[in-house]
Amino acid sequence: MIFERVQKIICDQFDAEPEQVTEATSLEDVNADSLDLYDLAQSLEAAFDIQFQEEDLEEIKTIGDIVRFIENN
Repeated sequence: MIFERVQKIICDQFDAEPEQVTEATSLEDVNADSLDLYDLAQSLEAAFDIQFQEEDLEEIKTIGDIVRFIENN
């Protein structure tokens, strides 16, 4: 459930197809740069009622990392 919601947000923000976005997909694979990551974090914070700290964002490399962060917070 969390993955599907994250996948939809990423597909919407980065104009990606769902089959392109798996837990192993890196942020680079969807052409996200560091500024895009902050925008994505804001969308995820609103959708999941969580807070990302800057050091959390530095550790996120894949969609799976995002899902695990949400599950643990």
